[in-house]
Amino acid sequence: MELGHNWHKWKEIMGGAVGLGERVGMDKETINNVAYRLGSFFANNFDPANQEQRLMKELWDEGNEEEKKTLASLMARVSHKASIRH
Repeated sequence: MELGHNWHKWKEIMGGAVGLGERVGMDKETINNVAYRLGSFFANNFDPANQEQRLMKELWDEGNEEEKKTLASLMARVSHKASIRH
């Protein structure tokens, strides 16, 4: 199974990246800026692989810049929590 097709595995890996950022001293604003840039990159370069990713892309495409930053911040937090539980 490809990583992109498994939503939970994708969240776990993204959460691990957030945790790594925290461990190397990145502050929340920097982590959120990186999440926003990654969100833009994924939205512009990849087709969604599952229903959850399709929903995220629809929300991303519909949102203005501030809403996209909020969505990226929320995904970083949700992903980080998911990685901590595992």
